[in-house]
Amino acid sequence: MKKRTRFILVLAVLAACFWFLWPSISWYVRTPKDQQSLALGSLEKIKDYTTLKAKEEVDALISLAKENPDSVLDDSYGYLVKAAKKNYKEAAKVYKSAGQEAPAVPSVMTVSAVLNSFSMSYDPSGAIQSVIEGKYRDEILKAKKRYNSSVKLGLDLSGGMNIIVRADLDAALKAQNPDEVTDEAQFKKDAMAQAIETLTGRIDKFGLTSPVIRQQGEDRIYIEIPGAADSESVNTIIMGKGILNFRLVDEDATAAFNSYYAANAANAFTADGKLRDPSVIPEDCEVMGLYQKDDYGLDERIAYLAVKKAVALDGKHVTKALVTADQTTNQPEVNFVLDSEGADIFATFTAANVGKRLAIVSDDKIKSAATIRQAINGGSVSLSGGFSVEEAQNIQKILQTAWLEVPLEVESQQVVGASLGDQAIHQGMMALAVGLLLVLGFMLMFYLGAGVNAVVAQILNMYIMFSVLSAFNLTLTLSSIAGMILTVGMSVDANVIIFERIKEELRAGKSRAAAIVSGFDNAFWAIMDSNITTFIAAAFLTQLGTGSIQGFAVSLSIGVCSSVFTALIVSRLMFDFQTDVVGKKNMSISWRVK
Repeated sequence: MKKRTRFILVLAVLAACFWFLWPSISWYVRTPKDQQSLALGSLEKIKDYTTLKAKEEVDALISLAKENPDSVLDDSYGYLVKAAKKNYKEAAKVYKSAGQEAPAVPSVMTVSAVLNSFSMSYDPSGAIQSVIEGKYRDEILKAKKRYNSSVKLGLDLSGGMNIIVRADLDAALKAQNPDEVTDEAQFKKDAMAQAIETLTGRIDKFGLTSPVIRQQGEDRIYIEIPGAADSESVNTIIMGKGILNFRLVDEDATAAFNSYYAANAANAFTADGKLRDPSVIPEDCEVMGLYQKDDYGLDERIAYLAVKKAVALDGKHVTKALVTADQTTNQPEVNFVLDSEGADIFATFTAANVGKRLAIVSDDKIKSAATIRQAINGGSVSLSGGFSVEEAQNIQKILQTAWLEVPLEVESQQVVGASLGDQAIHQGMMALAVGLLLVLGFMLMFYLGAGVNAVVAQILNMYIMFSVLSAFNLTLTLSSIAGMILTVGMSVDANVIIFERIKEELRAGKSRAAAIVSGFDNAFWAIMDSNITTFIAAAFLTQLGTGSIQGFAVSLSIGVCSSVFTALIVSRLMFDFQTDVVGKKNMSISWRVK
């Protein structure tokens, strides 16, 4: 490989590693501790905080305007001043269209001028509170996104959440045809295995790394999620009650309920959510809320619909779902595929109900209600209706993940404090730093100037390892740190082999440039053989091991690859730079060889 090619390759790798590492740097270094605490909370807590904070800000601004209306807002309110200027411009358009003189945009945005700009809206206090709330919401949600893209600390370092989930095996058994179940014990065993497999796939799908999932007793599942103790992780995994189905919307019953609700909104439902006067709708119907995601990603009820109690189609028949774009309108639509049994059921049902709306129900919430335009045969179904991309993706996620044949419920969840986490992090990092310093000190003392190359290579080696952990959102545990410490000791092996080969060539009377070329060429296969065998062993451990063994093997695998790169590419480039650019003729590589 030519020197220019090696140089470009090293630059590309370093740039890519910085790109991968940036989310972790942003989270652990650039994000304030108080913002981290907020970002690690649930979306409900974030919403409560931003709503309260916005109300406090509005009250403070109103008080300030009463005391000193000409006071100028400081730079922290720049976003609010920008919104106020936009309000004046929008108001000017309205006044102009009405043939009236528009209010002038103030040259200095005082607190009274800012508040006056929002008074032009229908709901002045609500409008300014919405802007302030949006500012805090965006900051916290961006921080939450940074956390999700960064290296996570394992349960042994950061704490996390322990969850015990109960699988309702009896309900699953009752849902089966009694003639098809010959061995109840075997059925329950298979059902538990399926539930664990489903949960494992669901956790992987939502990006939760290095979880522990195992069976406890006959019908309990133990889940350990490292990192943020966020109750939404549980809701995401379990997806409520985990039942998805399709039901027909009764338009007449919906209209009747809406009329009743308009007159009795405060007393329409009992404390447990039941309709207080069931006679409002037919006996074969029930009222459910139609939900969509709000700005926080939470379900927000936008309407009520009356749907038939009879399930038209179970979600278990859905085999695949994806988001596509309509070829004519280019609007997002959701396509899903049914199994053969579901295709027959759906074809018969849609043929009999053309023109009516079909609701997708998950956890007693209506996620979507689309009109049946024609009989749908073949099991390939398309949902459209002016969805946004986010709405379409939410429906896709529901169709893909919301069905569990074994009903699950969270029996208990416990936050595990990282009482020893700080101490473990300190001791692990101290061991890593001391080990690195001792190894590098030895290389400098024994190999003199050439040892500097080894020092740089080892520092870049650690940099690459952390970058790869960040790139794949892997979890850093004590066992991972142990793998890194072992890598530090092993990775200098390649440098030692190269340096010893170069010393042999120098003793044979070769020049610096010739000794470097021969040394790297002769050391190449010795380095590759030893590292390939180590990588094979580590790779098998990553596949066959679990828990701490897997964490150790993953960090060792990454370290083996990065150490080979730094020894053969980075170190060689440094030697060539000193020879060809700096113009060194002699080699500082040993006390006895010059």
